[in-house]
Amino acid sequence: MPFDKLRMPWGVAEADRLTALVAAVGAFHITDKAMRAAQERVERARSAGDVDDATTGAYLAAVRRYFEPYEREARGQLGHVDRELERLYLVQFNLTAERGVVAKRVEAVRGVLDALAELRAE
Repeated sequence: MPFDKLRMPWGVAEADRLTALVAAVGAFHITDKAMRAAQERVERARSAGDVDDATTGAYLAAVRRYFEPYEREARGQLGHVDRELERLYLVQFNLTAERGVVAKRVEAVRGVLDALAELRAE
């Protein structure tokens, strides 16, 4: 039964947002027993058409407890990857500059060797 047809103490917009949240959480492979139980409870309440304040509040608290640590962990990983990319960009920039210097040196040396070859050929 869709949330907008359920007996809920709040409006359709909130029901739609809760529906979207339940679907988003349901897309994750959740192994945590408490979170999985909360997900199953809200899905059962949804199927029965009886999502009340207590069920909703417990579900939202469970989602917060489960996902907030993952967000912190993911942000930490993102920061690490960003720092590593910055380091790699700097290495790439420095190597590109070094390559340009070496390429100019090769051209200069090649010019000297070509001039030498011309003098010997005469």
